Amino acid sequence: MTEAIITLTIASAMLLGSPGPATLSLAAVGATFGVSKGLSYLAGILLGLACAMAGAVFGVAAVFVQWPQAKWIVQICGAAYLLYIAFRIAAAPVLVDASTERHRMPRFRDGFILNLLNPKAYAAFFVLFSQFIVPLDDAANGYVATALIVSAVGIVVDSIWLAIGSAIRAVFSHPRYARPTRVLFGLSIVAATLWSFL
Repeated sequence: MTEAIITLTIASAMLLGSPGPATLSLAAVGATFGVSKGLSYLAGILLGLACAMAGAVFGVAAVFVQWPQAKWIVQICGAAYLLYIAFRIAAAPVLVDASTERHRMPRFRDGFILNLLNPKAYAAFFVLFSQFIVPLDDAANGYVATALIVSAVGIVVDSIWLAIGSAIRAVFSHPRYARPTRVLFGLSIVAATLWSFL
């Protein structure tokens, strides 16, 4: 049992914590706006992740296998939304005042939609829930335990990405480096999005 939980935790951390559109956008939000102002976006990311997990467990992944066109449509919508988030991060003003920040900062809704339309999340959960279920006598309890562990790992790794971004916030605030760094983060999100299509 302990070995299964450790294996699930490591696999979850690797799948959910690897650089991707959602994690890179969290780092960019932390770097641009700080941890406290990025918490709303983080909450949206986590709720979207929970919905993707429920979808994977209840068969969305099976639907994608049965109808690849559905997966393609979700990927296109998700990619378009990620490009929108990347643009908002790259185009954020160097000197952020309260009125500008309100319009430029990704919010709860943005994080939620991003992960709800993130095919990488569904694929990760499909792998986790098909390979790493916690072995309990009652299968339903095994799924619940697995979901709780994966959720806890998701909270930790996504919070770490937000904190990493906040740690380099000084670079984002420096007038000389702010724009190139934000554009680099935006391009990284675009690259991670394109990578997910391969």
